[in-house]
Amino acid sequence: MFNNLIKHSLRAFRRQRSYIIINITGLSIGIACSLLIALYVYYEESYDRFNVKKDRIFDIALNFTVGSQELSTSARTSYPVGVTLLREFPEVEDFLRMRRMAEATTVTYNEKTYSEENILVADSSFFNFFTIPVLKGGPGTLLNAPQKVVLSVSLSKKIFGNENPLDKILKIGKDTATYIVTGVMGDIPGNSHFKAGMLVSMLSDSQAASQQWGSNNVTTYLLLRPNANYRSVDEKFPALIAKYFGPEVKRFLNISFEEFLSRGNKYEYSLQKLTDIHLNTSIKPFFLAPGDPKLLKILGSIALLILLVAVVNFINLSTAQASSRVKEVAIKKLSGSTKTMLIAQFLTESVIMSFVSTIVGLIIIKLVLPFFNDLLGTTLTLSLSDAWFKIPFMILFALGTGIIAGSYPAFFLSAFSPYRMLKGGKIDRTHRGSLRKVLVVLQFTISILLIVGTLIMYRQIVYMLERDPGFIKDQLLVIENEGALGTSAKSFKEAISMIPGVVSVTSSSSVPGISDSNNGYMVEGKKDETIMIWTNNVDYKFLETYGMQLKSGRFFKQEFPSDAQACVLNEAAIKKWNIDPEKLRIMGYRDSGKVVYFPIIGVVKDFVFDSQRKQIAPLIFRLKSESDRYGYITVKISLKNYGETIKKIETAWHGFVTEDPLTYKFVDDIMKQLYIKERQNAVIAVISSFLAIFIAILGLYGLTSYTVEQRTKEIGVRKAMGSTVHGIYFAISREIIILISVSAVFSFPIIYYLSGKWLESFYYRISPGLFSFLAGLIIVLGITVLTISYRTLRAARVNPSQSLRYE
Repeated sequence: MFNNLIKHSLRAFRRQRSYIIINITGLSIGIACSLLIALYVYYEESYDRFNVKKDRIFDIALNFTVGSQELSTSARTSYPVGVTLLREFPEVEDFLRMRRMAEATTVTYNEKTYSEENILVADSSFFNFFTIPVLKGGPGTLLNAPQKVVLSVSLSKKIFGNENPLDKILKIGKDTATYIVTGVMGDIPGNSHFKAGMLVSMLSDSQAASQQWGSNNVTTYLLLRPNANYRSVDEKFPALIAKYFGPEVKRFLNISFEEFLSRGNKYEYSLQKLTDIHLNTSIKPFFLAPGDPKLLKILGSIALLILLVAVVNFINLSTAQASSRVKEVAIKKLSGSTKTMLIAQFLTESVIMSFVSTIVGLIIIKLVLPFFNDLLGTTLTLSLSDAWFKIPFMILFALGTGIIAGSYPAFFLSAFSPYRMLKGGKIDRTHRGSLRKVLVVLQFTISILLIVGTLIMYRQIVYMLERDPGFIKDQLLVIENEGALGTSAKSFKEAISMIPGVVSVTSSSSVPGISDSNNGYMVEGKKDETIMIWTNNVDYKFLETYGMQLKSGRFFKQEFPSDAQACVLNEAAIKKWNIDPEKLRIMGYRDSGKVVYFPIIGVVKDFVFDSQRKQIAPLIFRLKSESDRYGYITVKISLKNYGETIKKIETAWHGFVTEDPLTYKFVDDIMKQLYIKERQNAVIAVISSFLAIFIAILGLYGLTSYTVEQRTKEIGVRKAMGSTVHGIYFAISREIIILISVSAVFSFPIIYYLSGKWLESFYYRISPGLFSFLAGLIIVLGITVLTISYRTLRAARVNPSQSLRYE
């Protein structure tokens, strides 16, 4: 019986080649696009979900709230937390501390230097937590002593080639100590929540044994014992914090920990599941920025919508072609075929088309995947053999798609009365036409939703990139490793300032787009309230180099030695705490607990130094000491001989630094990186939107062709009666244009609501506005008119005598 079904289905395919080609093309593109997006979403969900211990591994998050300020919860802890928890909490089996080795970006072997930005310092328990394979070396001894390092296989090959790296001696950054290679690990997957080309033993860190609880410079992971309840650990944190952090509050603030809490302050630890790190935007990560789960849900929805458009396309064309198969159905019924047998045949046809479309879709994915990876900076791969469930899933996916797409046409075609059909009876066109109209409206509602949504997403990204940031971001080159200059930083700045094409040079502890220093201060007269302010230590030329504007007062000047103990605030700080800069001073603490007063000498107009998702935060400028050997050097360069100027800066660098290469970025590129995920997702949305409209238009072309074919005699009569080509064109296309207009009416309130929800995540945002809606409608109408015009005008120009003879 199954063989007969296949034979009948193949015969039916041969009779309807054009219809089959359109259906398979639309379904293939829909399947390819939806699977590709699903593959991206799956990739973005992090490799940690494959960790066999994932249900027992947690990251410690710190919620530090000062007064009325709700600071972001972050994955930062102090050095002694992990050791103490292992000692005092029976639920804890092991701990792992990690941090960036920010002071080092180079590795030297045999007097040859290599760049490596992703150097992490980690405890020896690293491989007990993460499923990174150890390719060389003994896992138990890899990082168990000072000056031991483990290399990724890529970095090992880069430095040593095919040579065995074990026991080789390396020099890292400016550290005078040498390090020994004890192992090689697999590369960290691209969808991890951290990157590491090299691991350095935590015992190499001079602060590893620190007992200071208020300095949060590492992230700490816990491995709980089997069957341990992580909530019981959470419940024990308050007592632990009071015991160890309380004395430090007393020492620095001269108040008890209870009084510290009674003032509305918070200092709380909580556990975050390992599998939540990669997509949890509520906790500021220690390493890479998390993916946005909202955007992944949007992309997942787009994948389903595109597949829905393809399936609706299939149903629409199948029901439209019903009249051409009426006699076939009637003859089969009179020959003994039951309704069940006919349904089985039609479902078999749709399932065969679904399987063919799935295979074609997978081929399309294989072909476009390299371009997709280049476009989004991902490392997606299409492999059906690396997990047992993939092939069964694809079979079920194709089967399910075929059954869903073919169910209505199967029941619709098998319900005809054979006697009525053979006597020349007509199909109930009202019912069939109504369904087709609903399906066309559904298709184009989805298409308009995607196109308008994409336009709004694109406009928001352009707005963030082009909105006045409050400083001149062009031609600003940022040298990232000022620390490599050591005591020569001042001499280097003086040397490059003499290069033709260099307009200005400044150094600072942070630059716009890279701000991670948040310090506690108090306002004079409000000693009971500690305020947290982003801090940037800068030299005298910072304001001039960045082209920032003063609201009042002045900036730091060399002729005022007292500026070393002064400060400059931004407008946001003045507004948030209602500070009178002429009467009040900012208060800070030294490590000894002594209070230091900083007079406010000026106020800078607000400028963007972080993502525009958030309101501009309070910021304080303090004068950077020449002895501070960290931070960035920003060089403003002229457009004239741009490349030559950069080469001369690089030459000057190597005159001061022989081992470390010059690493630099441009400020406008740094600012763009703040919105890299939004831009990637916008690209996916653009591609998806136009594929959705292409599938819908493909179906529309098939429907128009069928309509023209069915109305050929009508067209001939109209022409014989004096109708013009334009009149016939309007008569045939009017219904489609009305249906698309109805789609627009349905889609606009939906997209207005959804886009409003998405835009709420940006403090500085556009209004959806009427422009995006009208532009989306015009795009869809324009493509639709072009699509139906060719087939309709061709039929309208046919000689009426030929049309009247058509049967």
